[in-house]
Amino acid sequence: QVQLVESGGGLVQAGGSLRLSCAASGSIFSFATMNWFRQAAGKKRELVATITGRGVTNTNYADSVKGRFAVSRDIAKNTLNLQMNSLKPEDTAVYYCNAMNYRADDYWGQGTQVTVSS
Repeated sequence: QVQLVESGGGLVQAGGSLRLSCAASGSIFSFATMNWFRQAAGKKRELVATITGRGVTNTNYADSVKGRFAVSRDIAKNTLNLQMNSLKPEDTAVYYCNAMNYRADDYWGQGTQVTVSS
């Protein structure tokens, strides 16, 4: 059973930075796609960033985070990362790591809270 464990959330002032990590129990090469989602209180879960590919990777971002967030994978540490800069209060949410393998099995982490104060 694949497990995903997020870390790195916390409280930060507007304009600050945080780095989220998602540790996978299996090789991240087994995943076709890895994503970061977020869900703010009272709102639907939304896709924030996606990374695909094994050799050459492709990344995509929600318009609301383009130019501020960067998704990456650390193969040696078997982690998915999300560097978040220039944080805004509207970035406050629970952030979830998600991974899908080549059989379309879908896995989720438990989430990590990010709170940005104004």
